[in-house]
Amino acid sequence: MGMYTSVRGWMEINFQQREAAEEIVERHRHELYSGGWAFPSAPFNWTLYLFYGGDIRQGEVPWLREQIEQLAAMPPVNEDNDMPTGFFLLTADEREEADAWQIRDGRLDHLPAPSLDWMAG
Repeated sequence: MGMYTSVRGWMEINFQQREAAEEIVERHRHELYSGGWAFPSAPFNWTLYLFYGGDIRQGEVPWLREQIEQLAAMPPVNEDNDMPTGFFLLTADEREEADAWQIRDGRLDHLPAPSLDWMAG
């Protein structure tokens, strides 16, 4: 059956970056796992939140990471020079470990996740 990693997280981008973000996701189209991406159906207010959630084979984690790194590196589109930001939590039941990906300053930083004991039970 293989080992799986549960991935859930979000990114904040400017609405003007939506098309570029959709192009990045489309370039990395995966028949099964691309379905984990969610884009809001209609814009409101000033921030666009992209979400990803799904259980993916551990061998596909680099596939997702590459997309998120490219999304993180999207150049600013306004005078505030705001870069995408976000957070993703990755857990693998087989290893009972959790990792975090923090998106800021144009990059993805891999960090140990905080304790998730509160989620058990």
